[in-house]
Amino acid sequence: MDKVRVYIKKRLSLFLLFTLLFCGVIIFRLAYIELFKSDFLQSLAYEQQTRDRLISPHRGQILDRNFVGIAENESANAVSVIHAQVKDEEKTARYLSDTLGLDYAQTLEKVQKRVALVRIKNKVDSDTAAKIRNDNIPGVEVDEDIKRVYPFGSLAAQVIGFSGKDNQGVTGLEAKYDKYLAGTPGKILTLTDSAGVLLNDEQVRQEPTNGENLVTTLDVTIEQYARQTIKKAVEAKQAKRGVIIVLNPQNGEIYAMVNYPDFDLNTPFEINDESLKALWDTFSEKEKNDKLNQMWRNTAINDTYEPGSTFKIVTSAAGLEEGVVNLDSPFVCTGSLTVGGRMIKCWRYPRTHGAETFLQGVQNSCNPVFMAVGLRLGAEKFYNYMLKFAFDKKTGIDLPGEAVGIMHSLKDTGPVEVATMSFGQGFQITPLQLLRAASAIVNGGYLLTSHIGKYTCDNDKNILHTFDYEKGEQIISKETSDKMRFVLESVVAVGTGKKAYIPGYRIGGKTATSQKLPRGNGKYIASFMSFAPADNPQVMAIVIIDEPQGVYYGGTVAGPVMKELLENILPYLGIEPKYSEEELKKDETVKITVPAFEGLKVDEAKKLAAKCGLTYVLNGGEEYVSKQFPPAGTEVNKGTAVIFY
Repeated sequence: MDKVRVYIKKRLSLFLLFTLLFCGVIIFRLAYIELFKSDFLQSLAYEQQTRDRLISPHRGQILDRNFVGIAENESANAVSVIHAQVKDEEKTARYLSDTLGLDYAQTLEKVQKRVALVRIKNKVDSDTAAKIRNDNIPGVEVDEDIKRVYPFGSLAAQVIGFSGKDNQGVTGLEAKYDKYLAGTPGKILTLTDSAGVLLNDEQVRQEPTNGENLVTTLDVTIEQYARQTIKKAVEAKQAKRGVIIVLNPQNGEIYAMVNYPDFDLNTPFEINDESLKALWDTFSEKEKNDKLNQMWRNTAINDTYEPGSTFKIVTSAAGLEEGVVNLDSPFVCTGSLTVGGRMIKCWRYPRTHGAETFLQGVQNSCNPVFMAVGLRLGAEKFYNYMLKFAFDKKTGIDLPGEAVGIMHSLKDTGPVEVATMSFGQGFQITPLQLLRAASAIVNGGYLLTSHIGKYTCDNDKNILHTFDYEKGEQIISKETSDKMRFVLESVVAVGTGKKAYIPGYRIGGKTATSQKLPRGNGKYIASFMSFAPADNPQVMAIVIIDEPQGVYYGGTVAGPVMKELLENILPYLGIEPKYSEEELKKDETVKITVPAFEGLKVDEAKKLAAKCGLTYVLNGGEEYVSKQFPPAGTEVNKGTAVIFY
């Protein structure tokens, strides 16, 4: 009997011990939740009992160097559906599809989704939004939204890029600087029951944080001049495409980057090719995406090409730097040069340049001269200069999708490769890589980082984030750079670049005519690289015209385009002409006082411009000229383009 009582006592003691431990755990858990998890659990409960509708922040503006808006915002509306409050799914879907111009089946699918809230359409105009509010359809909500707009339409389209429906940058600067531009959404909170039904009309509003404005190095006026110029050239020569880049060679700031054809940033999913547009519905989704991506492609940095004779400036700089040649070094052009048993022709073949100095060889763009300089350098030194000028690396420009040069390896670089590379064949680089190298050749030898973003600021222009770019390594001496400026100025004055000569201005440059691969296909790229003033370069540009029809030589095709471009942007940048007595006698130096065009009908303004000896660039589709540049009373050269806004 005693044994039984002892056994029962032990069991009771053990039960009591487990009970105390269990209660202790419960008390500890309750204390932990109360002390450490209460705020978190309260927030979860609040989220469960509330419904939040997002408020889009104002995306930061993209501004040019003079604070002109290139990408801006307009107020719009967003239409959503709260499934728990919808009375008739089919009727609601029919109403929304008819009112918003949407596909009924897709709208019904969204309305039937058993989620707290589904967005039906963004960027709804104010009149439509007001109608939906007034109709008061159960479960349909209208909230404020922001619409991204691009005041200049297609201007710098491939550079600026665009944002998507979710306010996120998709391409260009919009994508690169998205974390600064995007901002943080706000919320409108309303109280609901467990089924998602609204309990009362009270709302809690959490304001959005707007994005930062991006100030760029771009200049809208220079961009407009450049676009108008390349557009005319591409259409006149029935070319495949054209590119112009304008930058400051002293600091790498890009003033303009034009790809033509371009597209309207306000309708980026509308194909710009009429022949493709007619067949658009026959393409698969993948084919459509491929063609849109091609349209959005920034050829200036995304594509590589053989630069041809513009690359001869690199060979020249390397030869002068290494002392294998000087300006008076003698050469003889026989129309070709045999290297490694292979005859490589001069562009003038079967004609010859005959006896010439190195300076004259550059002026004549004589291939045998540059082959000789390359061979004197040798494969290793020549290859090292390719690396010094960073043709094997990206330039580091602040745009997505930059390509890198395609080069031989050193072990595969023999005498024939050196000879062809010396005049710009046998490798590929991007247009910006070439312009970056050219900047170093004329700015004292410094390899800069070409860039567009300067800083971000708020709406009061207070600087928030500054983007710094290093000056870069000095890859050639100031002495060599000084010589190259002199040499390249002579190319425009008396050589192959004569068509870019402008009275009163000291201009340097180099032409190129590149044969596209495969050789013998009859397709060429005409290009021209130029800078001014030659003694102190403040602006540098490259013009590229891809597959011009008929005459295709760089000097003939791209030279006049460069001249027209510089004639407009040099005075705009405040670079004053200095005329010689001989130049003062030419028609091109005749000064014209710009008349007042503002307030005139566009047709009247065009006639007045022609009568005064001026040309024009039309920006916008209005009937009257509301603004002009240069302003009335400004003294300009005959033939200067006036921008009508």
